Amino acid sequence: MVATSVWALVTGIALVKSGLTVGMSVLMTVLVYAGSAQLTALPLIVSGAPLWLVFAAACVVNIRFVIFGAALHPYFRGYSRRRRLILGYLSGDIVFVLFMQRYADAREKGSRDQLWYFIGVIVPGWLSWQACSLLGIYMGAGVPASWSLDYAAILALLAIIIPLITTRPMAISLCAAAIAAWFGQGLPLRLGLVAAVIAGVAAGVAAERHDRNRNRPRERPRLRRRIAALLRRLG
Repeated sequence: MVATSVWALVTGIALVKSGLTVGMSVLMTVLVYAGSAQLTALPLIVSGAPLWLVFAAACVVNIRFVIFGAALHPYFRGYSRRRRLILGYLSGDIVFVLFMQRYADAREKGSRDQLWYFIGVIVPGWLSWQACSLLGIYMGAGVPASWSLDYAAILALLAIIIPLITTRPMAISLCAAAIAAWFGQGLPLRLGLVAAVIAGVAAGVAAERHDRNRNRPRERPRLRRRIAALLRRLG
């Protein structure tokens, strides 16, 4: 909540400083509920870009949620479409990371405990985002640019992400995403963010497969010894 609150404050300030009215800014933060998409669409709106381009840019930045939604589908496929739409609207990056870290290896998917854990994370996150975003909108005119609050938001997000890196594939995924984001920061429509998501997922999956293949030869001798011992008993 600390990380998302700082990010929401920065987003709210950016909305009003770009020239949007308070009413438009409030409507955007409530309906969109996606800081990266808002900050991507904002300069296009200000420059008078076509509406289709604004929506296309926002969709490109948020395409990572297609991956998140596919990973969460086994946990919530038993619920109605309306409930899944509400859960999808309230979901976020940090929510996905925390949920998958806790339930990725769960044998049972779709339990009530998982639903209530998910709700217990997304609802406070949504409330803190809206409160701090509205705070940024109404106080944005009085915040000097020298405060550099955007760096504070990034540091707050890093404080959450880095402690979650507990395995080798996760570390490789983070490094691949960081490298792709760095080299892709000059791409239009923030396509560097999309490239970072794809690179991170691909590197993480490849690292997991490599670790599994590396551990398989160690397991085969044990299996052979067990089979041989079983055959000796039968003989």
